[in-house]
Amino acid sequence: MSHNTTEILVGGAVLAGALAFAIYAGQASGLSTGGDGYELNASFRSLEGVGVGTDVRLAGVKIGTVTNVELNAETYRADTRFSVRNGIEIPDDSAAVVASEGLLGGNFLEIVPGGSPFFFDPGADIEDTQGAVSLISLLVKFVAGSGSGE
Repeated sequence: MSHNTTEILVGGAVLAGALAFAIYAGQASGLSTGGDGYELNASFRSLEGVGVGTDVRLAGVKIGTVTNVELNAETYRADTRFSVRNGIEIPDDSAAVVASEGLLGGNFLEIVPGGSPFFFDPGADIEDTQGAVSLISLLVKFVAGSGSGE
């Protein structure tokens, strides 16, 4: 049985490339299991465009990732858990807002810091939340409002 050295080298390169892509995809999608942060919770009326792996940002800088989203059957709200990097303390009067990157961009979870001298403990609930704003519903309201004023 003879092995062609070129075939072995090409096969090894393909395997290495596939492994590198798998590692990159896992990190990019937020599937990495690093224990380098703490978790906070928030409940939203609408979480449109946000799912597991979505960025959590503060002042435009990524500070964490959404780790779990589920529907609360009693309140009909989207209960969300997200991680925040260690070393970043969030004031306990801060708000969590679903924000958009632009007209055609995706959504992300933005933390709007408050002015409290006290900070959230790991596992705490952020009470002040603002859900996603639907661009289509805003356009419908605008068109309906401008047509009835004549």
